[in-house]
This record gives sequence, structure tokens and C-alpha cells, in this order.
Amino acid sequence: MAEHTDGSTIIHNTAAAAAAGGQGEQTGIGFAPLAPQVDEEMWGHAYSSRALNTKQSETRSLFAVANCPEVVSLAGGMPNIAGLPLDFLADMTARLVRERGTQLLQYGGGQGELELREQIVHLLEQEGVHASAEQITVTTGSQAALDIVTQVLVNPGDIIVAEAPSYVGALGVFAAHEAKVVHVAMDEHGLIPEELERTLTELEEQGKPVKFIYTVPNFHNPGGVCMAIERRPQVVEIARRHKVIILEDNPYGMLGFDDQTNRALYNWNPDGVIYLGSFSKIFAPGYRVGWALASEELTARLVLANENAVLSPTKVGQLSIAEYLRTYDWLGQIKEYRAMYCERRNAMNAALEKYLPQCEWTVPSGGFYMWVKLPQGINAREMLPRAVEHGVAYVSGTAFYADGQGSDHIRLSFCYPTPEQITEGVRRLALTIDEELKNLS
Repeated sequence: MAEHTDGSTIIHNTAAAAAAGGQGEQTGIGFAPLAPQVDEEMWGHAYSSRALNTKQSETRSLFAVANCPEVVSLAGGMPNIAGLPLDFLADMTARLVRERGTQLLQYGGGQGELELREQIVHLLEQEGVHASAEQITVTTGSQAALDIVTQVLVNPGDIIVAEAPSYVGALGVFAAHEAKVVHVAMDEHGLIPEELERTLTELEEQGKPVKFIYTVPNFHNPGGVCMAIERRPQVVEIARRHKVIILEDNPYGMLGFDDQTNRALYNWNPDGVIYLGSFSKIFAPGYRVGWALASEELTARLVLANENAVLSPTKVGQLSIAEYLRTYDWLGQIKEYRAMYCERRNAMNAALEKYLPQCEWTVPSGGFYMWVKLPQGINAREMLPRAVEHGVAYVSGTAFYADGQGSDHIRLSFCYPTPEQITEGVRRLALTIDEELKNLS
């Protein structure tokens, strides 16, 4: 996140630039531009098409807003890590450095440390996933896993099928690799199998093969919904029949408010599903550790891509997490997270019912997000600067589509602000929406 001194200037211009799609001039002291500005005359010839396709997402553009105390940010998906056992982690880290410092601070292998991969195997058993450590590639967060999977499978111009809406970070990776995204509709029960079948069939008839299907089946970002259990084998069978790999992204799967986990798509076809996981939401994002679970043949390719990108993922992060999982009640910590996020979900739902009954929204059973449909005629992206002027930030629904949809929706995040801040943020959002409706009449 950028540091700055002119808070009011940064708030206004950050939101304005985000509303314009991430473009904007630098304003304020120490605030980086929201998107790289290419000097076409001097350096335009030097940039690759991939670099020119890389844009800052609307969510990242709003991170400076989240740092401003005047604004209640309902935008970012930052986990609330205030409840972590910091004294325990401090002692644990000091012990690791004293006892294993020369190992901790040295290079490692491109697949990741075996002791952590074995711990991940045990963690996956919570979802009924049975795998071996040899099938796991540790990455620099699951975002890096998204990148190396796309690198290994996708050529420029290839087609990826993704839910509508879909995770903005994935869409950014796909665009950077010059893939074409085709969206498939979802409803309150997740990805619709019949729509997936129709889309894959139409693309085949057009001679446009699909490289993989990207899905967030649990507590969807941004939709907040879960793929219905009965739909999961249907989706897997459709993909198998069309010979298309599924990329199952599951950072929120252990954050269900009823203390239950849903069966992973991977279970129905281990050879045809790549499963991505992360410690960012269930532990702490600063360690930057995620993973990909795949067939051993594909894992060998992913390890090569990982080595080419980073040589080896961070050993400090890996060995710290392995020690935490070995010596702390990590599942008890996750249960505390579930209770905290459930309380905040309830606060947001109550605030929406009180202040914005004219809107429609999902009520998630886990995760971080609510997906809110705005009253007819309001454009989420155009309204954003005015919302920030009222002291609240959200993410426009347009960030979650590759084809320009989403202007009638916003994503609200309840994970980071307190229940009191959530209530106040929704109240400020309601004032903004009321003004928009008056201007429309």
C-alpha cells in the first residue's frame, strides 16, 4: 500500500481513477500512479504485449483508500488478523531462527519444503481430499499458483471459461497471459451446469477449444455463494466429457460459518482438477504461501514454472507455517475466525436491511463478501467517487467481469472492518445511493 501525506487528495483521486478503470495521473505526495504510463515515443517499442495487457485491478487501486481513517473501506478482502497469537508466533520465529537459522534463510527447492507439503496433505483431509506430498507445489500465495498454472496451460488467444462474475485477480492473470475469457452464468447455487454444458458445446462447434474452467466453488469471490453439492459431480462430469481441466480455487473453503467444509471438486476427478489453496485467509497473508494440488505429471511442469519464476518459494514462510501447524491449535484459530466473520456478516446483513432495503444481496454462509444489486439506473463505477466523498469505499461489479458487465452490482467486504464500522459504512453508502436516485428522477 502506498504511503501518503495528503489523505483527502489521495482518497478522491484514487477513487476517481478506480472508477475510470484504474487509470489516472499521480496526485499527492508519495502516491504511486494507479497504472503504468507508457512513454510511447521513447519506450513503447520495448514493452511486450503481455506487459501492455497488465493493468492494476480496481481492488488494488482502492488500497490507498483503505489506509485513510476518514473512509470506511468495504472494498478490500484483507483478513482481520488481530486475533492471531502474536506472542506465540514471535517466540516460535525466534526459536526457528536459533535452531534452524541456516536452513530457514537458505535457498530451497522449487516444489517447496517437504515438511510443509506433508502438513498441507493433512489439512486437505478436512475436505476429504486424499493426496500425496509429491502432488503439491508450494507457491508465493495462491495468486502465484494461478499465474504458473496459466503459464503452463495457456497460449495467447486461448479460451478460459469462468463464472460470471469471477475473481478479479484471476481475470488479471488471464489478461496478462493474453487469454480470452468466456463467462458462464451462476445463480444462488453457484455455477449452473446446464449453462456450462451449453457454453462448452457452442465453443466446440465454433472450433474454439477451452483450456480450462476456472471456478471458486466455496463462498465465492465476489458472489458469496457456494456451488450446490449436487451440482459438483455434474460440473466435473461435464468437464470430463468435454476433456477440459477444472481449476478449483478454494481460499475460503475452511471459513464456513457452520463449521462444515464442502467436498472439493478434486475428489470426483483427481486427474482432471487442479486445486489451489492458500494460508492467506485461514492464517496470515504476510507469509505469502499458497499451493497447487495436481496430478504428478502436471506437478512436474508446475515445479519447473515455479523455479523459473522465483527459484524457490520463501523458506521463512514455509517453515514458519509448518511449525505453526505442528505446534499450535490451528483449527481452533480457524474456528475463532469463523465466529468473528460470522458476526461481521450478520452486522452487514442487518445494516443492509435497515438502510438499503431497495437493494438485493446475497447472504453468504462463509467467506468475506456480499454481492449487492443496485437499484435500476445506478452505475456502480460512476458512483464510486461520490461514495468515497461520503466516506465509504466498495468495489464496482465491473471489476469482476472480462466483458464489461457488472455496472449494476457492487462487492461489499465484511472481513476487515468492525461491526460498528460496517454499520456506519452501509449508512454512508445508503446516503450516496439515495442521492443517485434523486439525480435520476
